[in-house]
Amino acid sequence: MSDVRDFLVRSSEKIIGHYQFLLDTANSIEERERFRRRIEQEKRLLDSLRGQEKQAA
Repeated sequence: MSDVRDFLVRSSEKIIGHYQFLLDTANSIEERERFRRRIEQEKRLLDSLRGQEKQAA
């Protein structure tokens, strides 16, 4: 199961990177806020995945 979790962690990190790029290039305040919220949501998911990883070890 760790292979799946590793894949999800890497994918989450990539998503955060993509949203960070979009945040850096956003044209409006609304876009920037939307991307900030999405990054925070993805970071919470990533923290959850990493927490499960530690519990499994």
